[in-house]
Amino acid sequence: MTTTVLALPHIIDPVLALPHIMDPMYWLGEGGPFASAVLPGILLIVFIETGLLFPLLPGDSLLFTGGLLAAAPNPPVNIGVLVVCVAVVAVLGDQCAYFIGRRIGPALFDKEDSRLFKKHYVTESHAFFERHGAKTIILARFVPIVRTFTPVLAGVSYMRYPVFLGFDIVGGILWGAGVTLLGYFLGNVPFVKGHLELMILLIVFLSILPGVITVGRNLLRRRNAMPDEG
Repeated sequence: MTTTVLALPHIIDPVLALPHIMDPMYWLGEGGPFASAVLPGILLIVFIETGLLFPLLPGDSLLFTGGLLAAAPNPPVNIGVLVVCVAVVAVLGDQCAYFIGRRIGPALFDKEDSRLFKKHYVTESHAFFERHGAKTIILARFVPIVRTFTPVLAGVSYMRYPVFLGFDIVGGILWGAGVTLLGYFLGNVPFVKGHLELMILLIVFLSILPGVITVGRNLLRRRNAMPDEG
């Protein structure tokens, strides 16, 4: 046992000394082991969030991170390709959600809460839709959760499809291009470029923080709702 413990530094130190092991671009950059998965992964998550009614995915932070990666010296994907693909997939996802709304949308208002679905997601999105009307299709793009259910509500309310499609294309371009390019331009700032791994870790932390807070609140609420024993 003592021999094993004494040998650990000889195993760990060479690993930590590898120059690129902590660099995200070592894994995700052009030629990296996961480079080919960056673009499909981003597009898949965008489609799931917008088209399959799964609101808890970090769409904004994902696009921002994609822009950061595209600004790196050896990017896994060209920024132009990323922007166009994200905008197209976001619009396609919304078309799927719109027709889900036409087909089964009203049932969402009667759906019981589950771990991944809360009824207030729909009611809050409906209130947002009622407040802002057709321009909600554009504004909701920049509001997490609301952007997932707004196309469904447009389908439920039988918003004329050409009107929905027009607003949705504008919103998809503004969101897909805007958030991604923001990450790209910030990725070209010397400080950000020099601390890319820190920036990505910060984005990941901020992405999961709302979920952690929500889980904590739910656990606290359940604990307070339990009858006192004894």
